[in-house]
Amino acid sequence: MVGNQRINRAIEVIERGIAENLHLGAQLYVSHNGETVADVGIGQARDGVPMRPDHLMLWMSSTKPITAIAIGQMRERGKLDFDDRVAQHIPEFGVKGKEPITIRHVLTHTGGFPRAVGPWTYDPWENIIAQICGSPLEPGWIVGQTSAYHVASGWYVLGEIVRRLDGRPYHRYVREAIFEPLGMTDSWLGMPPGRYEEFRERIVPMHFADGNALPIPSGYAPFRDSPEAMANCRPGGNGRGPIRQLGRFYEALLDGGRGIIRKETIETLTSRHTVGLKDRTFNFSLDRGLGFVIDSKQYGSGAAWYGTRCSPRTFGHAGYVSSVGFADPEHQLAVAMVFNGMLEAAPAKHDARMIATLDAIYGDLGLRSG
Repeated sequence: MVGNQRINRAIEVIERGIAENLHLGAQLYVSHNGETVADVGIGQARDGVPMRPDHLMLWMSSTKPITAIAIGQMRERGKLDFDDRVAQHIPEFGVKGKEPITIRHVLTHTGGFPRAVGPWTYDPWENIIAQICGSPLEPGWIVGQTSAYHVASGWYVLGEIVRRLDGRPYHRYVREAIFEPLGMTDSWLGMPPGRYEEFRERIVPMHFADGNALPIPSGYAPFRDSPEAMANCRPGGNGRGPIRQLGRFYEALLDGGRGIIRKETIETLTSRHTVGLKDRTFNFSLDRGLGFVIDSKQYGSGAAWYGTRCSPRTFGHAGYVSSVGFADPEHQLAVAMVFNGMLEAAPAKHDARMIATLDAIYGDLGLRSG
């Protein structure tokens, strides 16, 4: 454990959640002004195995900003503009009403094809892209004005744009252009099967809130610790690694990009591009940047992804009832946290545990927005 004495109240909240059977364990990483103040594993990774900070965890949709940065890198290389139509880069996409959709629309979840592909598919990449391209615009959708969370479909499209412009498979691009330059050497968005045995002991499956491992049958197989689950490249939700490394990703964004992307591009990606737009999937509003969600606590507890004490410029993303990663520029604070227990049946309880933990971090560090 690193720095746990500085975040006592936050750890107490997590431990109370373990006692209440809300999660089996958790990882938490916090840095303030570039200094690590917490890098902890709490509870159990699986029954009888203590959680360690170096265990590889499933980030769920906290993965999404990685793809936003990849798109930003393509823009810096002069390969695309955010207002390019998707069909300019993927010609077969521009059919069945999807012709006007731009990269900006995809990044802000206003494109109009949220259900074009299932979120947990194991289909080959090329089949997924073909399915999305052949899907119609949702009925009644006004491109750029209607909003609904694209769990998976938009992120495959963004990954395919990067793949076509760069030439590398998307999982390799992320590894070589983002993770490795930032020292995130234990993080993956599709682990090659040949590397699995090297990491096997450290890979942790997601769990239900009751602490029982998710069953292999049914739609939950992608959340497991199997070679197949680890190898699946889902740009919108299968990032894997110690949560400390997702925290260091946000440290890099607070520190001008550390060579992977320019400060000006970070500012563009993390500015508000939609404000107060109600999301049809969540049924509440979120303010969105390009691939990032900007502090939206003003719309209610479900939208308070970074707690109630963050500054208005805070940006990041949450992962399905289990994780979050964000940067608060006003406080030079980077936070990444994952509970090894999904509260799928009780999202309000997840919101409560997340907000309580994050607010406790701000309290422990004596931070308050002006």
